[in-house]
Amino acid sequence: MNIRAVFICYKNLWLKALGLLLVALGIIGIFLPVMPTTIFFILALTCFTRSSPALEHWLLNHPRYGKTLQQWQAHKVVPVKAKCYAAIGMLIGFIFLLYSAAPIWIIYLVAVIEISVMVYLILRPSTPPKH
Repeated sequence: MNIRAVFICYKNLWLKALGLLLVALGIIGIFLPVMPTTIFFILALTCFTRSSPALEHWLLNHPRYGKTLQQWQAHKVVPVKAKCYAAIGMLIGFIFLLYSAAPIWIIYLVAVIEISVMVYLILRPSTPPKH
């Protein structure tokens, strides 16, 4: 067996494992209001696209998240509802962080990351382009 084939095999295994972990985190996010769901499914879709057509198909045809993931994959669309949930979740998480004993540099770092994520989400289209 050549080394390239072995590398590809291990890469695919790691991407599948990471994708499944991200799906698990997304499922946890369904039940925890401060934890996002869609972003974990988007990241899992990225892993599955590179490693497993069957798992990619499963996510893209999911009854609840399939349409959102298809729009993301095709047009990088983030629905307004998802943007709002992301903003609310990040705000709640940040408020908890402010009341914790976290060092000030952590608070600033999280603020910069969350602002960057929100700017990115706001700049994404909210609906697919009209054909």
